[in-house]
Amino acid sequence: MFNRTDRSFISIWWWTIDRTMLTLALLLSIAGLFMVMAASPTVAIKIGYNEWHFVIRHAIFMVLCLILMIGAAMLNEGMVRVVGIFGVLIAIAMISLTLAIGAETKGATRWISLGAFKIQPSEFAKPCFAITCAWLLSMWREERHFPGWIFSVGLLGLIVLLLVLQPDIGMTILFVMTWALLIFLAGMPIGQVIGLAALAPIAGYLAYVLMPHVTIRVNKFLNGTNDQADIAMESFAHGGLFGVGASEGVIKKHLPDAHADFIFAVTAEEYGILFCIALIICYIFVVQRGFAHAQTSHSLFRTLAIAGLTLQFGLQAAIHMASSVQLIPTKGMTLPFISYGGSSLMTSGLTIGLLIALTRHRQYSMASSKADAAKTNPNDNKSPNAGKGPNTNKGRGEVYG
Repeated sequence: MFNRTDRSFISIWWWTIDRTMLTLALLLSIAGLFMVMAASPTVAIKIGYNEWHFVIRHAIFMVLCLILMIGAAMLNEGMVRVVGIFGVLIAIAMISLTLAIGAETKGATRWISLGAFKIQPSEFAKPCFAITCAWLLSMWREERHFPGWIFSVGLLGLIVLLLVLQPDIGMTILFVMTWALLIFLAGMPIGQVIGLAALAPIAGYLAYVLMPHVTIRVNKFLNGTNDQADIAMESFAHGGLFGVGASEGVIKKHLPDAHADFIFAVTAEEYGILFCIALIICYIFVVQRGFAHAQTSHSLFRTLAIAGLTLQFGLQAAIHMASSVQLIPTKGMTLPFISYGGSSLMTSGLTIGLLIALTRHRQYSMASSKADAAKTNPNDNKSPNAGKGPNTNKGRGEVYG
């Protein structure tokens, strides 16, 4: 597998992927397991479960997440499109079901119960939406009469409507920001981009006026009376640079959903601000590598898809961390790979897997295919000067290095 001359599928896959991105995802997954071990026992005992209840479930989800990530990373570009298109259709149907049969939690119906597990369909819709919009907008730019941007607007409008009915404003913002980036990169005239951007404050004001829970959260943020955020800030002060030690935190006992919505604050208390900075650097590296791949891609579809997936991953992490330190109103958004939650963890794995699949070195893959073909049919690629003079063909190590 680690030999560049090995022509097996796994070997070719290994030498063509962004191994740094894969390593960062694995590191975040391992860190997430330790964070849930630190944050969840108190929550589990408080609601009547065994103290290891959430840890065991998170470990199971992590294994499934890694399997899904590796599987998605092995897809080719055509398969990625299929996953995106069918995935977003299935996700829309499931989001619609949540409004009819979904379990209500804290005034929102975002989950569908399947026995002992709950699924949040909007989480799975995120990466599929980015892929589908990238395909629609690339077709719009490459096919003269294909109204891809209109279809993308319709798709966004349908998802936003369903999310507002749940309601889930944080997820709505994530979808709108993803679409805005993709339509900008696809080449929409700057005047139209500015016009669309001008609608954002209007939409925000309407949400503030018409949705009571948004009004309450914004008012608490502006007045500095948000108890949850205040407790989260105490975690940072108590932990200091190096933290109080694993499972030694006390502020987490007063944080609601410490294992999910406020796990970054628990991390700060028990492992310190320096560890939090290390996590932030990991997320920055993933985002930087994603946008770097998007910038150098020669395919418009891959450029848009990579940019959309990268924005979603980075923006979700930024929203979670910013709400923990009172930079924005509190929002129930998980930290990718770190927070407890099966849907969130599986979606994080799917997002990174699709990124790895789309950022594979295409030149390497094509060279490998040609080398295999030449090995199978040596007469097909014979040069007219074969056997005359020195061999000018490069060896495999030079072609693939």
